[in-house]
Amino acid sequence: MEPVKIRTFVAWMERRQIGLYIASIVAGGALGFLAPGSAATLELAINPVLGLLLYATFLGIPFASLGRAARDVRFMATLLVLNFAVVPLVVFGLSRFIAGDQALLVGVLLVLLTPCIDYVIVFSGLAGGASERLLAAAPVLMLAQILLLPVYLLAFVGPGLVSVIDPAPFVQALVWLIIVPLALAALTQWWAGREGAPPAVGRPAVGRSGDSTVVGRKVMGAMQALMVPLMMATLAVVVGSQIEGVRSELGSLLAVVPLYAAFLLVMVPLGLLAARTARLDARATLAVVFSGATRNSLVVLPLALALPEPLALAALVVVTQTLVELVGMVAFVRFLPRLVVPSGSLNPK
Repeated sequence: MEPVKIRTFVAWMERRQIGLYIASIVAGGALGFLAPGSAATLELAINPVLGLLLYATFLGIPFASLGRAARDVRFMATLLVLNFAVVPLVVFGLSRFIAGDQALLVGVLLVLLTPCIDYVIVFSGLAGGASERLLAAAPVLMLAQILLLPVYLLAFVGPGLVSVIDPAPFVQALVWLIIVPLALAALTQWWAGREGAPPAVGRPAVGRSGDSTVVGRKVMGAMQALMVPLMMATLAVVVGSQIEGVRSELGSLLAVVPLYAAFLLVMVPLGLLAARTARLDARATLAVVFSGATRNSLVVLPLALALPEPLALAALVVVTQTLVELVGMVAFVRFLPRLVVPSGSLNPK
């Protein structure tokens, strides 16, 4: 395909990515329903596809400029307080409605206590939020949730239940889904020999360090072009691998749908209040609201899948949150910008 046609096609996908994501969910669900025997194969594909998606996402992190991100004190502090002080209180309150069912409880806690680091950047950007600041904050958010999730689980479900959870899958997910993609992204940026964004897809890259730098920049450009297809593939394999289980356990899973919807609704005013308190501008305000409401379902799903058999339903609880959240994100992109004025406060209209 000619470079101009590639750029045009990539731009078309980016403009229509929400519709493409919904189509991927429908396609994955149809495959899971029509060919239930494919679920095991699709489940094996989750980690590789998700690892590639996170690698592509992490390539956008300005590693050479992380010092500036760390100095973005008000924005970073607002994200951390909202996600790791306010959200746990909200989640604890909501989780009391299903506290009698351990599998539902663990699934809800796993997904709602972990802030998103991947497609939140996409949806925040579509709404006009400061997605570049969320991207720079992604490693901090990931590290904080890794450290704090066991603490919250211990506090909310008690040591008896936590003791039966094997920590090995959590460590493996940390290594293969976070550390390895993050390290590869940093190495690729170093290989490309620059701090900025990759060249536009299809354009020749002019290297400062010879052919090796040119190749590194081409890799970055190619991964940038693959962001939307990788997100589509991730959503398709996740939904396709789990949809039959969701159907068979629909009666139990319906109990968590109102909780997920309530979480989305509650986090909007709380996010706006946090941003207003920190006196953030409108773009940063939108980013904060999206971060507080959007959860890390794709990354925690492998952890839920590794839980012991009595807690197997937790994986389906996580997938259900993904489905509810994506509907919410479509509404957020459309309506949240109307709530924020340039000062970052609520729109009085």
